[in-house]
Amino acid sequence: MRTLTVKGIRIDDTFAEAFGMRATALTITAESARWARQAAVTMTGFATSVIGCGLEAGIDRMLGPRDTPDGRPGARVLLFSMSTTELQKQIASRVGQCVLTSPGSACYAGLEGEESLRLGNALRYFADGWQISKRFGARHYWRLPVMDGEFTCEATTGLTKKAVGGGNLLIMGGSTQTTLAAAEAAVKAIDAVPDAIMPFPGGIVRSGSKVGSRYKGVVASTNDAYCPTLRGAVTTALDDDVASVLEIVIDGLTPEAVANAMRAGLEAIVKLGPRRGAVRVGAGNYGGKLGPHHFHLKDLLR
Repeated sequence: MRTLTVKGIRIDDTFAEAFGMRATALTITAESARWARQAAVTMTGFATSVIGCGLEAGIDRMLGPRDTPDGRPGARVLLFSMSTTELQKQIASRVGQCVLTSPGSACYAGLEGEESLRLGNALRYFADGWQISKRFGARHYWRLPVMDGEFTCEATTGLTKKAVGGGNLLIMGGSTQTTLAAAEAAVKAIDAVPDAIMPFPGGIVRSGSKVGSRYKGVVASTNDAYCPTLRGAVTTALDDDVASVLEIVIDGLTPEAVANAMRAGLEAIVKLGPRRGAVRVGAGNYGGKLGPHHFHLKDLLR
């Protein structure tokens, strides 16, 4: 594979292949930033990949009181799925189990979309007939009595069909320590990009996968070409100076958000340099045959 060398780091002349997804955003508030974050973290747990979780989700950003509907600290979370039906199912169950249950919480629409998803409209029946409907202008809310007071929840939230999932960077380093340092630098930079999330733990995934398996019924399996311990047993994609590989997967509300996030991550890796971080950066794709969105690394370099 051809590579470009930027400040001592080899950048593969390749692209990340990403897919169209359905997505929404929610704003979760509470009496303190701590409890707003707690509700958001709990709600977005076990949401790393649609392959096994049905949903990919994460915190987009924390919000100050001036940026929330009720003037309290909050968090904006993004949720992605492959179908509207699955997204609706996941929202109802996750808000019901993780936000409704969290002390002092409230939940509001975080996105204006071309269609609507049920939010409070799906949860109001928990109030067992004691729910109260409130309208303020064009907004519709439900108030549900709970043991610490009331849970306020907007009736619906917006759905976008322009979301993109699967932007990625493959970060290769000479040791586990330097590879992780490069990945952490990239995560920190990407975290500042709006409308994009990294759904895996801390934004990083070590168990990158390929499509299919030698075992019947397994839809994805370990990306053996990038496993250092399999070098010599398989056709490897790794150079001799690569001892560890980590991947960052990115979902965004728009293709531009994914491109901006990948660019920020790539710039952070290059800035860290090969001695303290990565010696090479690549991206995962399927030959351009499956996903309509192609993010070429060379085009992201400034």
